[in-house]
Amino acid sequence: MEKNLRQQKTNIIKIALFGPESTGKTTLAKQLADHYKTEWVPEFARDYLQERWEENQHICTVDDMMPIAYGQVLLENEKLTEANKYLFCDTNLMVTKVFSEVYYGFCDPLLNEAALEHDYDLFFLTDIDVPWEKDDIRDTPEGRETVFSVFKQTLIDNKKPFITLSGNKESRLAKAIMIIDALGALKEKGFSSQDFVEIYNHGIPFENILKQLDIFKNGIAKSSLIRPATINNGILSLSEVDFKEKASFFDKHKEEFKIKKFVPASGAATRMYKFLTAFLNDFDIEKETINAYINRKKDKELAIFIIGMDKFPFFDDVDKKLRELYPDFENLERDYKNYYFIKLLLSPEHFNSANKPKAVLPFHLYKTHIATPIEEHLNECVHYATAKRISNLHFTVSEIHQNLFEKTVDAVKNKVEEHSNVKINIRYSYQNKGTDSINVDVNNKLVRSSNGSLVFRPGGHGALIENLNNLDSDIIFIKNIDNVIQNHIDKIALYKKALGGILIEVQQKVFGYLKAIEKNEVKEEDLKEIVDVLMQKLNIQMTKDFNKFTFENKITKIKELLDRPIRVCGMVRNEGEPGGGPFWVMNDKGEVSLQIVETSQVDLANKKQLEVLEEATHFNPVDLVCGIKNYKGEKFDLKKFVDEKSGFIVEKSVEGKAVKSYELPGLWNGSMANWLTVFVAVPLITFNPVKTVNDLLKPAHQPQ
Repeated sequence: MEKNLRQQKTNIIKIALFGPESTGKTTLAKQLADHYKTEWVPEFARDYLQERWEENQHICTVDDMMPIAYGQVLLENEKLTEANKYLFCDTNLMVTKVFSEVYYGFCDPLLNEAALEHDYDLFFLTDIDVPWEKDDIRDTPEGRETVFSVFKQTLIDNKKPFITLSGNKESRLAKAIMIIDALGALKEKGFSSQDFVEIYNHGIPFENILKQLDIFKNGIAKSSLIRPATINNGILSLSEVDFKEKASFFDKHKEEFKIKKFVPASGAATRMYKFLTAFLNDFDIEKETINAYINRKKDKELAIFIIGMDKFPFFDDVDKKLRELYPDFENLERDYKNYYFIKLLLSPEHFNSANKPKAVLPFHLYKTHIATPIEEHLNECVHYATAKRISNLHFTVSEIHQNLFEKTVDAVKNKVEEHSNVKINIRYSYQNKGTDSINVDVNNKLVRSSNGSLVFRPGGHGALIENLNNLDSDIIFIKNIDNVIQNHIDKIALYKKALGGILIEVQQKVFGYLKAIEKNEVKEEDLKEIVDVLMQKLNIQMTKDFNKFTFENKITKIKELLDRPIRVCGMVRNEGEPGGGPFWVMNDKGEVSLQIVETSQVDLANKKQLEVLEEATHFNPVDLVCGIKNYKGEKFDLKKFVDEKSGFIVEKSVEGKAVKSYELPGLWNGSMANWLTVFVAVPLITFNPVKTVNDLLKPAHQPQ
């Protein structure tokens, strides 16, 4: 036998089956070779030791390790010449190395060196969840867990790319094929095996990565704005009497429904304090006055912050701490007082405000206490998202912040419940990491961190359509975490319940038509009424050839248009706030519909599109009420109603370098693009977001 441990170089993708004895490696290697019509490398030690056993009942010893290693390498190199794109190795020198160390406490240096040097595109670590099968040359089933742990740790310690395969024979094969197909596709795109395993462990579907790369290369088509939605042309206008009637209608019927409030709240307050962070990074109190900095940077935000400092709800707490840390604080110059105040507010060792979620920050100063957005949302929830004295509230949070959320909730929940005589059920969910995006540079090359790892970024709030999809509720109120005020709760509740009342009215009408269609009770003469409702109430523009359809095809089309989730969206007058607005939009099929469109979705270089954008009269305050069940009471699969073509390419910075990332279609933009939509004009009082800390100085957030 040739005593050579060198691996033959190749472009063939080599997959190593790796794990303790009797874990299905041979079976899987044969199955994969058969599926891909290629070769597999048997375990040389099996035939070698079987012959020794039959000759003289010889069992394996440490002296057999090197002959087995030489034979295995020779066999692998021979099979490599006959392989077609893939080669599946039932075993490899790393297995021999582990067995030598586990059973004999020793590994020949030549074997150890070769095992570490041998290269495979991927290791499948075969789990011990399959029955142990006895044969002449196998050891005992005892201690499988320990041996498996050694195998796994060996791969980790030596930084080998591996994925664990568990389950029965059929599920392992299906999973392995899916992984191998994706590995081949991503290697063609320049990904390494380690990259591949990183993506797998992060949970991002491989097809999503390929789509993202295609989007980075080819871009995303911008929205085609036809005209802005305006009062009586896409936006419903109600009088105060109308709002009260709709709210009463909601109160009359709410006991019939499972009601929930859904609050996206996973984001940190980084942007809220962005201008203060920039100030601390760029300002040197020994060389410049704060006023000089404000003039140099034209930083009006900083000036407003300092002037209104004592009106912030957190002022007294920060001021008290400052006086503890600086006994002579009162004698300091004003610039030093202001500088130390800002520094302490953002300091990770103290208030750490910019790194906390907005939900737990002090927002409103009352006579008896300071309220966070969490407390204000609990207060709102019992006012309008309540039925049968029970209120349900769902927060989407970052996993690292959940304990902080729970602690903040525990501090106020009992008080709100006792005051309102309403039981509040609170649930949390995380944004699915599988919706994250990979990052590329300006040349569409993969971006890596300083340690060589790929860089991922959350896919935006559009990912929360999955969280919404997992809820089992009939009516869901959606409102952003920072859009709360400390005054006029009754007014806020009135308009929210009115939107809920409109949703119930629309559902009753839509469900009635769908049930009639199912029972074949719709006649030709009924079609005009249904089409009028579709066009006038639901803002759906029928295709020009609809009237040429047969009666049966008209019914089919109407059912398709009606059988969708429903959203009722509050719209306020546009007063210059950045963000989305309501527009009539044409898709790539020529269909026109009502959509909420972000500025970033518009081609600002197109003069006509810019004109339409600037003609918008209303703004979307992210004030939604949703119906996510059909006329049979079954949940819709909300992911089926997403416009996948309406995502975003965003530019960010990673370790000081410009990068591009993909954001999913926004939750109330493309993710709800194919819902039935009603826009309703609501007063400005309903829209009081806190985008920067200075927004807390606005009247809606100040004591009255």
